[in-house]
Amino acid sequence: MKALCKRYPGSGLLLEEAPRPHVGPSDVLIRVIKTAICGTDLHIYNWNDWAKKTIPIPMIVGHEFVGKVEMIGADVEAVSCGDLVSGEGHIVCGQCRNCRAGRRHLCAHPSGVGVNRQGAFAEFIAIPEANIWKHNSNVDIAVASFFDAYGNAAHTALSFDLLGEDILITGAGSIGCMAAAICRYAGARYVVVTDVNQHRLKMALTMGATMALNVQTTPIAHAIKKLGMKEGFDVGLEMSGASSAIQGMLQNMSHGGKIGLLGIPEKEIEIDWNLVIFKMLTIKGIYGREVYESWYKMTVMLEGGLDLTPVISEELNVDDYEKGFEAMNSGAAGKFILNWSSM
Repeated sequence: MKALCKRYPGSGLLLEEAPRPHVGPSDVLIRVIKTAICGTDLHIYNWNDWAKKTIPIPMIVGHEFVGKVEMIGADVEAVSCGDLVSGEGHIVCGQCRNCRAGRRHLCAHPSGVGVNRQGAFAEFIAIPEANIWKHNSNVDIAVASFFDAYGNAAHTALSFDLLGEDILITGAGSIGCMAAAICRYAGARYVVVTDVNQHRLKMALTMGATMALNVQTTPIAHAIKKLGMKEGFDVGLEMSGASSAIQGMLQNMSHGGKIGLLGIPEKEIEIDWNLVIFKMLTIKGIYGREVYESWYKMTVMLEGGLDLTPVISEELNVDDYEKGFEAMNSGAAGKFILNWSSM
């Protein structure tokens, strides 16, 4: 089969021949139709410090995908050949305290698809039945290809009560923009999104943001004043990992506000803990999706009319994958979808 592989250290990926994955008794083999490029894939493509420390090579990358079931193992019961599916990208151990208690998203020993084990940027991928999500027949197949990233946005946004609340989202990448759409869908009053990239800020407005601020020229306090808010933001969703974004969020939260941290800083950062303590803020770290509560809510929101298609920048044939990665590196892009059906 054809696959996008990290074969050697350094920048780039190779589209090359790779063996079809082995299908165990509890596994499902999926013929991949579409995949989506995410930030993790970009880190691996660029071979940054995180990738150097984390990724064993050779590695077939990618974890956002949609496809049809090609084959099932002997012990598979709830999945059938021909089902349209995506997959939860964290393969859990099943034996730690949280797994045994049903809190699989808190597994102490997860294995990441396309990070710790062979990934989805290929004609075929095999994952355990427990990681399969079956889509409804009316799902937009392009949106289905990035359910993993959509789940990050949903898990972060829906960690807190949003109805009637004022929301600050720092970071207008695709996940931040999807979070803005989710917040509006869930009944937030104001949703303010910040970034330093004008293209991304325009996308945030398209996805439902009340205001989109370039914090290089406009302070967050401007939005508070312009919108007539009295005491700051009720909920903060940090999607960038930037130290300045986290600091700005803390300074503009209301007393008793709640913050979800999804963005991963590239290095250790200092924060003013006095702001956290005296404002009595609640801070929650977010990693991945709640298995499978996030997935249920994601599906229901789409059924209810949530539109995520504006976050898609372009669909490409997999042969043109470098164009997608170059655009992602420029910062002027949302989601790039790679089509595998022509392989």
